[in-house]
Amino acid sequence: MKISNLERKRRLRITLIIVFVIQLLLITRIGYIQFVTGTELQSMAYEQQTLNRNVNPKRGTIWDSSGEIALAVSASTETVSVNPVNIKTEDKEKVAKELSKLFDLDYEKTLKKIKKRSAIEIIAKKVDKEKTDSLRIWLEENNITAGVNIDEDTKRYYPYSTLASNIIGFTGSDNQGLEGLEKQYDDILSGTPGRILKLTDATGTDREKEGEDYIAADNGDDIVLTIDMTIQSICEKYLENACIDNVCTDGGNIIVMNPKTGDILGLAAYPNYNLNSPFEINNEELKAAWDSLDSSQKNESLQQMWRNKAIADTYEPGSTFKLMTSSAALEEGITDTDNSGEFNCSGSINIAGTRIRCWRYYRPHGSQSLRQALMNSCNPVFIGIGQKLGVETYYDYLEKFGLLSKTGIDLPGEASSIFLKEEKVGPVELATISFGQRFEITPIQMATMVSTIANNGRKVTPRIVKATIDSKTGERTDFAIEQGEQVISEENAKKVLSMMESVVAEGTGKKAQVTGYRIGGKTGTSEDGVNTGKYIASFVGVADISDPEIVILIILYNPTGEGGHQGGGIAAPIASQVLGEILPYLEIESDEIDIKETVTMPNVTGITLKEAKTKLKELNIEYNIQEELTDESIITKQVPSEGIQINTGTVTLLY
Repeated sequence: MKISNLERKRRLRITLIIVFVIQLLLITRIGYIQFVTGTELQSMAYEQQTLNRNVNPKRGTIWDSSGEIALAVSASTETVSVNPVNIKTEDKEKVAKELSKLFDLDYEKTLKKIKKRSAIEIIAKKVDKEKTDSLRIWLEENNITAGVNIDEDTKRYYPYSTLASNIIGFTGSDNQGLEGLEKQYDDILSGTPGRILKLTDATGTDREKEGEDYIAADNGDDIVLTIDMTIQSICEKYLENACIDNVCTDGGNIIVMNPKTGDILGLAAYPNYNLNSPFEINNEELKAAWDSLDSSQKNESLQQMWRNKAIADTYEPGSTFKLMTSSAALEEGITDTDNSGEFNCSGSINIAGTRIRCWRYYRPHGSQSLRQALMNSCNPVFIGIGQKLGVETYYDYLEKFGLLSKTGIDLPGEASSIFLKEEKVGPVELATISFGQRFEITPIQMATMVSTIANNGRKVTPRIVKATIDSKTGERTDFAIEQGEQVISEENAKKVLSMMESVVAEGTGKKAQVTGYRIGGKTGTSEDGVNTGKYIASFVGVADISDPEIVILIILYNPTGEGGHQGGGIAAPIASQVLGEILPYLEIESDEIDIKETVTMPNVTGITLKEAKTKLKELNIEYNIQEELTDESIITKQVPSEGIQINTGTVTLLY
């Protein structure tokens, strides 16, 4: 059947219309893709063809004062991530199954990540190389060449676990500092992340020699502490013993400071915690009830465990504060050290209608000089001195000694002291302040105040870090020592030290004596809050009085043991123990021949625990094992170090 020309034209017209409509639809679709969804599609293409991953820097090392003992290090690990869009659909479940099995992850959650339409998803952080090597073998065996990434990473590790935990602090999962020095010096320690940028084709295969970009990470710089690992270990050893023996329900602190530089040589806190597992509570009773606590109670408990009480908490110093009152009185010329019979203690004193008793009211001290009043820790004498000084002058000295402001120590969370405003201080308030009650300061403020006296009357600023080390060049930059104003004259500073020596030689601080050394000090006993029934026992000391190199502060919070709660009875003996080991270690010469037999500390590192025990037993040296060791464990660290002269019976710490 022949088609007419009319029919042919009609069909052609219809064909042209159809072609036009199709072209119009295509143009409309192209326009929609270009102008409406173009940005989204471009982003999806970039995600599919671009692998952009961070390279974590190695966090700087934290060294002790020697610059040779690492207290915090970064170990090499690896991080596993995926580019979901570059994993073939048929491989997704298989990959999810292997990753969840290898890294002990929830399969459904892992699969959900792998099925996401995203550029990158983190699967596992800080994985040991042994596991990632297994993953590499599996990927090769299963011909999976794209979509799974294994990148270098670092993990923070603390070789000595609990040592100086409240100072050092710890890091979070992404290596940021969360507590202590890790937080305070995070900018220096953290470094700058690098980056891997690599282009792939639509299938996820690398495009060789095209678009590759690797920016190396800048590792963090090291910091060198003023903390001496040996001194820190000694402080922690004796503090733990004291808190356990005296049943100190709220723990304790020891601060050892160089008064000439402000360097903190040791800062011990009890209880401490394990830096390698900082979210594991250290209280057995609390641990048993942990699952029953809500999130806020858990967080509060952890914060309390991490808290550095010597910096962040305040306490009532008690009679140790009489050193401040004595210093001001000497500087103002109100009295001198040995004016016989200048003061009289009748057992109590009446101030503005309020009778305040001496601690020995039942057998008054009677006639005394300033030296004798300090030796006897007689409250009425210091109340009288405070009244003579007056509120304005007394507060001037509080400010000069730095007791109305923070010390500026380079640790986070330093608290401020708690004093009444000067204009609100009446005769009774001035009286109680004069012998160390009804106000609160931080332990670091007390140690700094006594260091000022020991530093010939010149104020010092305490510090924990003394240098940084550049990670690229190895260049060391030492921090300047900050010396403040002359608070009291050198002459009056020596007078206060002389009276402190008398306190230890003949007064309330007798138990702080160390054979062969001239020790000065002052005991303190105070209430922990008003009408709480809790007490604080303390002792602050200076050694050697002839040329002070050490200021030591011992604080025991709420001792409830049979030894009582008097500073002279339970805190002073700890000072004797600590100084008895620190002074020989620092090679500070003694003034007398020690009647105890001494031996040279041998080297027991690099040998088994069994061999070390035998070696120490032959020299009559006791030992304390700091970790769970077997007889075949190799000793890697000892305190004291090899070559130190020690008394027989000294306890050696083995790691």
